[in-house]
This record gives sequence, C-alpha cells and structure tokens, in this order.
Amino acid sequence: MRCPSCQTPTPLAAKYCPWCGRKLRDDAPVAGRRVVVTGVGAVSPLGLTAAETWQGLIEGRSGIRRIEGFDPSELPVQIAGEVRGFSIGDWVDAKTARQMARFAQFAVAAAGMALQDGRLEPGSIDPGAGAVIMGTGAGGMATILETQELAQRRGLMRVSPFFMTTFPHNLPAYHIAQTFRLLGPSLTVSTACATGAQAIGEAAHVIRQGLAEVALAGGTEHAVFPLFVASFAVQRAASTRNDEPERASRPFDADRDGFVIGEGAAVLLLESEEHALARGATIYAEVAGYGSSNDGYHPIAPDPEGRGAVRAIMAALADAGIAPEAVDYVNAHAAGTPLGDRAETLAIKQALGPRAAQVPVSSAKSMIGHLMGAAGAMEALATVLTIRDQLIHPTINYETPDPECDLDYVPNTARRATVRVALSNSFGLGGQNACLVFRRYEPAE
Repeated sequence: MRCPSCQTPTPLAAKYCPWCGRKLRDDAPVAGRRVVVTGVGAVSPLGLTAAETWQGLIEGRSGIRRIEGFDPSELPVQIAGEVRGFSIGDWVDAKTARQMARFAQFAVAAAGMALQDGRLEPGSIDPGAGAVIMGTGAGGMATILETQELAQRRGLMRVSPFFMTTFPHNLPAYHIAQTFRLLGPSLTVSTACATGAQAIGEAAHVIRQGLAEVALAGGTEHAVFPLFVASFAVQRAASTRNDEPERASRPFDADRDGFVIGEGAAVLLLESEEHALARGATIYAEVAGYGSSNDGYHPIAPDPEGRGAVRAIMAALADAGIAPEAVDYVNAHAAGTPLGDRAETLAIKQALGPRAAQVPVSSAKSMIGHLMGAAGAMEALATVLTIRDQLIHPTINYETPDPECDLDYVPNTARRATVRVALSNSFGLGGQNACLVFRRYEPAE
C-alpha cells in the first residue's frame, strides 16, 4: 500500500503514514487474517521441481545415493541425498549466478517456481506488500571453507571481492527480494532443523498482522560437503549403510542407525485470503496455525519424553483453534535416529491423546534424507500437497516394527485418505521445535 499523499510504501495495518503523518484509514485492519498457500517450488534429491519431488515421494522412491560431489572414501559415511543436475538457469544472469553460493541459487530457483506455480507475476505485486522470509542452517559454510583453502594456496589477497556477499545466511532472502522485487518485510531464520518450518510460520504471522499481502517463505541448504558430512560421522549420528544407500534412511524402523544428510530448497507462496481470492488464485491449503518451543535439555539429543515437541504441537493447534481430535495426518520430523523417532512418537501421543492411534504419520526423510535448514519447508510443502491431492506419501524402508514406535507410519506405499487438517513437525539441534498446522481451505460462510 502507498500513502496517497507522499506515495511512500506503508504497512498495510498502518492507521497513519509513518512519513508524512496523513491519516490512511479510520480503523486499521484487524490482525488475524486468513493465510493461504497458492504456489510451491522445490529443488530436492528427487527432482528439480516440486512436481518431480512430489511424484517421487508418492511413488516411494529414494533419492539417496553414494556421494558424487566429493570423494567420501575416507569417511565412514559415504551416502547422502544430493541435488543432481541443478542449474540456476534463466532465473538470474550468468554474472549474478557466479556471485551466488549454491544454497542461495537453490533458494532463488525454488522461489521463482513457487511464483510460477501460483501464476503470480512479480510485477503485479506492490513491492512494499511482498515479504521474503527464508532460512538456512549451514548457510554458506561450504563457501567459507573453499575460500579459506584457496587463500592458503594462493594468498589472502587472491580472495574474491564477492566473498563477503556470498556466504552470509541472509543472502537467499536478498537475492529473492532483488530478483522478484518483493521489498517489504524481510527476515532470515536459522534454527537448525526447525528453520524452514519457522520461516513459514513467521511469514504467516506477517500476513495475518497486515504487514504484507504476499510472502515467499521456506528454507534452503547446501549440506553435502566434506566437513559437514564428517561432523555428523564423528558424532555417529548419520547412517553408515553405505552398501545400500536407498535403504539407509529408515525412520521408526527397529533397525534404524541414524539419519542421512540431504540438501535442497523448498519455498511456499503465501497470500492473504483476500489477495488470493481477488486475483482468482488456486488455493492449495490454509496455514491455520504455528507454534514453537525449546527443549532446554541438550544441544543434540531431544528431550527423551518429547515435552518440548508437545509444547510446540499444542501451541500450533491453539493458534489454529483446532482440537487434537480434528487432526487427520502428521508429517513427522522423523529423521531415523533411535532417540529422535522414539521421542517424537511419545510427543504425538501426548499431544493428540487417543486420536494418535488413528492418525497416519509419515516421514519424507526416508526418501530425501535430512535437508537440515530446508527440511521443515520441504516437509511443509509435502503436507500442503497431501491436502491438495488427498494422498499421503509413505515412510519407506519400514520393515521391522519397533515396540517403542507403535503408530501408523504408512509403511512403504502411498495411501488415499481424507485429510482436512494436518500437522508438519520439525525438531532440531539446540532443542528447537516447530509445528505448522495446515487445513483444507474452505471459504467462510
């Protein structure tokens, strides 16, 4: 929105122009507007678009292979969910692409695809009414290491002048804002494995509060590089099932031996209900609620009783005004770690009560690995498409039941189901927990 007097972009909820003081309206809009998803974009180990990724998920295909980006022979962990065949292509010119780290390139491509999917031309949006809220975990760590190695070989003064504008965590948000001219609220989230989900939740709140009409929100990660893989190998947190990579990620299975590192990006196009309806957009689902918490228990291990996760789930349901009995599906964090899967199972049971035994639960990480800062966004995307298609992707490699993980994990084969309300859980290092509630969109009576 622009002030009719000075033409300065102003917050949508502003009663007076912050620059010239002109009164804009008698009453500011009431916060709490409905937020809907109208487009999705993704780059993943299963494909270079959201459609390819979703098709792979519902087919139960694994995108996990032996690492190709570097020689992993010296490591006990030699497998990952890598993005293969990616090119930034037509989204930016060649000069700009050379000045972007890989994690930022993933983000711009996913954001551009989300806009295309939503049939929203960037030029049709008031720049001040467009928000960009992105997240990443490792950010440009790989770029830092590569630059340091170059400096050691060739000298410090041979460092690229673009180094300082390549590795920071906030560069994906900048490049998206610059490329697509969304110049309103901007935020970068970095909360480990909960990052992508929290970025989407925060973006929904920005739209609810009337600070933007449109937002591109999600997470991005370039994680398959030697130091990152080695760090989890020495912790013995990652699977070493190198001889059968497609079967390595096995959430909730009794024989799980750790997670598989993955990478990629996922972005959702969010809009206020009014904005989406006014332009005749196709609405996939509604972002109904969002909650977050911290375990305050251990920097790596989850609270064994799942208490922090319960707080996040209950907060999200309360934010949505939805009772636990109404939940039809849970897209689980479920990385395939012995402690994490058990704690999440307990959390789902505590949060949903008797309903937990009736609700299907599945894990995308069984097929794409753990996308770290992008994981929550990718799984939110899968949850949205579950609601759109009324089809639940499976948890593959589920072969041996674990008595401590005794819910319905949709083993190995996709399932048709009526899904009106779904949860997307994301739990990460540092005790970070986030939960998103998505609901099938129905116009108000």
